[in-house]
Amino acid sequence: MLQLILSGLAMGIIGSFHCVGMCGPLALSLPINSNSFQSKFLGALLYNSGRIVTYSCFGLVFGLVGKSLVLFGLQQWLSIILGVVIFLFVLLPKLAPRSFKQINIGSGFFEKLRSSIGNLFFKKNQSSLFAIGLLNGLLPCGLVYIAIAAAVSSGNVVSSTMFMAAFGLGTLPVMWSIAFFGNYIGIGIRQKIRSAYPYMMMLVASLLILRGMGLGIPYVSPAVNMEKQTVHSCCHKP
Repeated sequence: MLQLILSGLAMGIIGSFHCVGMCGPLALSLPINSNSFQSKFLGALLYNSGRIVTYSCFGLVFGLVGKSLVLFGLQQWLSIILGVVIFLFVLLPKLAPRSFKQINIGSGFFEKLRSSIGNLFFKKNQSSLFAIGLLNGLLPCGLVYIAIAAAVSSGNVVSSTMFMAAFGLGTLPVMWSIAFFGNYIGIGIRQKIRSAYPYMMMLVASLLILRGMGLGIPYVSPAVNMEKQTVHSCCHKP
């Protein structure tokens, strides 16, 4: 469990610099009272707490999915499929940009979500900041999808929830600093971080595929007999 939490924290800390480019503008425009140190401190914390709660709920929901697949001995196949999906997510926009732009899955939902966030900006109170964070966690984000993929592959509800909570906590220092101190990372650095982001996604995808292949590599690709795993999960009697 400690190793899992540390992995989630590391992913959040490293990935939080990607968040600067993607969610930074929203964090900079939060309706926080800048005249009061206490209000500004608490407001930035509430906004980010909302994001972490949403990520933790993702971990809970997708942990149940992962657990169900483990019961049928499909955990390794799940890891491989998730890795392939991440590869496609990275490569398709480059190989077929026009076709990819035409894919608008969930566009109506996300438009309503952005509209709801916009309405919360006019309320200008502490509870609205927490709600903005909750809804912001639902917006499409490749980094969150990677974290969910890693959480699902754990095949355990508690582990999945803890991983996503740790991931959210890992993003907290940078994202809180943006909301509290303002835009302190230059555009040039943001662009370099964003250009490196696809490579990070492909690395995670490769690790997920290796894990699913069960090559007998400690920690990276532990050997698991999928046939035995299926029999044990479905037919074992105490």
